[in-house]
Amino acid sequence: MSARLADLVAVPVSRRPALEEIGKRARSADHVLLTTHVNADGDGAGSEAAIAAWLESVGVQVTIVNPTPFPSNFRFLLHRDDLVADFAGAAARKAIKSADLALVLDTSESNRIAGLAEELDPELTFVIDHHPAGPTVVGRGGVQDPTASATGELVYDLLTLAGDPWPHESALGTYVAIVSDTGSFRFGNTTPRTHAVAADLLSRGVDPEEVYQRLFAIAPPRRLQLLQEALARLEHDPQLGLAWMVIPQEVSDRLGSTADDYDGLIDHARSIEGTRVALLFREMAPQETKLSLRSSGDTNVNRIARQFGGGGHVKASGATIRLPVDEAVERVLEAVRKELLAGEVVTR
Repeated sequence: MSARLADLVAVPVSRRPALEEIGKRARSADHVLLTTHVNADGDGAGSEAAIAAWLESVGVQVTIVNPTPFPSNFRFLLHRDDLVADFAGAAARKAIKSADLALVLDTSESNRIAGLAEELDPELTFVIDHHPAGPTVVGRGGVQDPTASATGELVYDLLTLAGDPWPHESALGTYVAIVSDTGSFRFGNTTPRTHAVAADLLSRGVDPEEVYQRLFAIAPPRRLQLLQEALARLEHDPQLGLAWMVIPQEVSDRLGSTADDYDGLIDHARSIEGTRVALLFREMAPQETKLSLRSSGDTNVNRIARQFGGGGHVKASGATIRLPVDEAVERVLEAVRKELLAGEVVTR
């Protein structure tokens, strides 16, 4: 490894103490519980798979218990099939009770891990996350570093500091986590260090073509049908640079759509020339709407998401709104338009 590359992949000093403490606690634990936010994405699922493979390679028992099912399209990352326990099942109850350490990955907010927050012992719970801290942080501490491109980057640092041999699944899960949250290295959170870390993971045996095939080149027919339905419902305000799509529950039910099928759907709205903010509304129930927000400019969609009880990144956030979809759309569009108009005033 060249000196320049070595400098880039070196663990930042600001992260070292907390990650070293977490690594030490995890390695000395008998049973570690791993979890991430509702509707886990590639960053959360990949980070879980990477840490699980590492810990079990050094003799620590691991169980993944998520508030919602582990995504089927990321199950190829798991080194054993029974690593995941369903939150509502007896195996999860047993794992929660017996774990002497819990790691919450890719979020720090209690509402983002739903009912699981009440089950975890705060003294035995640590966070590894790259989102800005919200108002209700779980556990007793950990690493909360928004300068990281992904939680997977922090997991890379954790395993680097641990100094153990890397199982293949740890390198693969870490790479998938970073690829997912940087939009395949296209988003603004991609840094020189992101590419250096990715290069190191490739040198550990990760096959980028295999990852591409697994994540992007295979889709069930229902996913393309969902895209067709979404594009038919696409609306656009060219004056403000606002685009949005609304997916009724009837569409999801008719197609048998899963949460995985919605990944990347909002990017089609964001790709319209001149779009500053893109929105995706998914009706989950008569009084529940899932909102995704993306920004292509300076608009802070995290600030908008927090108005509706959500959160995330400056340019990518989400929320679950306890309102009928029509009312949720009306209120969110009003808030976004207000934010966009305020931005115009500031920049004039």
